[in-house]
Amino acid sequence: MSDQRDFFYRRLHSLLGVIPIGLFVVQHLIVNHFAVYGEESFNKAASFMGNLPFVLVLETFVIYLPILFHAILGVYIVFVAKNNAKRYGFFRNWMFFLQRITGIITFIFIIVHVWQTRIQVAMGAVEVDYSLMEGILTQPFFFWFYLIGVISTVFHLANGLWGFAVSWGIIQSPRSQQIVTYATLFVFVVVSYIGVRSLIVFAYGI
Repeated sequence: MSDQRDFFYRRLHSLLGVIPIGLFVVQHLIVNHFAVYGEESFNKAASFMGNLPFVLVLETFVIYLPILFHAILGVYIVFVAKNNAKRYGFFRNWMFFLQRITGIITFIFIIVHVWQTRIQVAMGAVEVDYSLMEGILTQPFFFWFYLIGVISTVFHLANGLWGFAVSWGIIQSPRSQQIVTYATLFVFVVVSYIGVRSLIVFAYGI
């Protein structure tokens, strides 16, 4: 693709990773965290989200299509992008490498999660409630699969916030980039805790 088109697509890829995808990830994990307060609390939160007006339209255009575009272009970037040691140095290049790896893991995780909690629901096979998630996560394989998937997704989001801020010219100086690095680390720890805590409750009831 041309340099101008490549620049546009990469900016759009970065933007979609934050809005709406990043916001959706945080919101989704917060809804799951209601499991900490009991089965009834989670079921109420899940039912509220599942019964929003025009929910299918919202999910299609605010979640699924942006994720599909982000994923397809992300796979392209994985295979063509190269680390830039001269510009960013050892640490940031490792973050760049992990961003690509977690992107692939996250994509696989989303496919499985959508199958288990959306496609099977549409087929009438299951209902999204506490019992569904408990049944999935009490299986050791799926507990570890979800654990790795959630942590990879949150890392991809948190580290992607740094890339978004750089690519959109929000942070340019080394000092500002360092500050945002610490901020994204904080986001990673907090949001990971929210996600992982929910998984433990579903799997072990604690």
